[in-house]
Amino acid sequence: MTRFALGTFDAGNGPYPGLVVGENIHDITAFTAYDSTAAVLQDWSRAFALLVAEAENPSTPAVSASDVRTLPPVTRAGQIYGAGANYREHVIQMSVAHKLGTEGLSESELAAEAARDIDERKANGEPYVWTGVASAISGAYDDVVLPAGWDDHDWELELGVVIGRRARHVPVDEALDYVAGYTICNDLTTRSLVPRKDIAMMGTDWMRAKNFPTFYPTGPWLVPAQFVTDPLDLGIRLRLNGKTMQDSNTGDMVFGPAELIAYISRFVSLEPGDMVITGSPPGNGSHWGRFLRAGDVMECEIDGLGLQRTECVAGE
Repeated sequence: MTRFALGTFDAGNGPYPGLVVGENIHDITAFTAYDSTAAVLQDWSRAFALLVAEAENPSTPAVSASDVRTLPPVTRAGQIYGAGANYREHVIQMSVAHKLGTEGLSESELAAEAARDIDERKANGEPYVWTGVASAISGAYDDVVLPAGWDDHDWELELGVVIGRRARHVPVDEALDYVAGYTICNDLTTRSLVPRKDIAMMGTDWMRAKNFPTFYPTGPWLVPAQFVTDPLDLGIRLRLNGKTMQDSNTGDMVFGPAELIAYISRFVSLEPGDMVITGSPPGNGSHWGRFLRAGDVMECEIDGLGLQRTECVAGE
């Protein structure tokens, strides 16, 4: 089977769904009735067979990826479900950076306490999942707008899992059958907006901390699950101005994509086009004591899923 990906592109006449084969883009509307990637995902099993056939023997002209604008891969995007505290080493780093643990412990003691807690949760606990808004999604090469008023905007590179059919009460051993494909998502967070000190009993406020416009650079495209041998064995890396800040493997997840889908589907109906972002590996700005500034360039890559490059600009 010829390897391909799915994306959304604009050559100047509006967005269209594209089949990505190597560096070439084929307009899906030219050989199917699907007018968007959202429509493709709504009919994923049938659509996938058509895409396979076109990738093997193209019947339509191609344009170079460099000649079109790359938009977020799923248009119109569905819901975003985010896994929090889902990489073991990331949880340990954040616990030390934010002194999350028993008061008075040293850094090494906080790290050891966090390690014990995360291992216990993996063995006997459940995932922690929050929701994001689709209006905050931007493309893989779009600018990231840093809103004024805060100076602790942080990066969090994540594996995105895109749903290909309705999932409700799905068992773990069947959960990956509901995945259309995988993509890259950089889940930005304004750290000082996470805690709600005015309503301490409510804890954290993910809505205001994670959902500014452009805070989910996604793509460049969606790689079908058939081309991802093991979503829990992918290198995942983020560079800031050329310097590596995150360099890990998805195998460090506490709960993998199958466990997350099974958990989420107990409470909500996952629909085609929804995206589950699976947590971030160690190496966030909180760990390095370095947050995003205007002019910074982030390069994010996950093995086999492409590369996104975004520049930070000052916002209002």
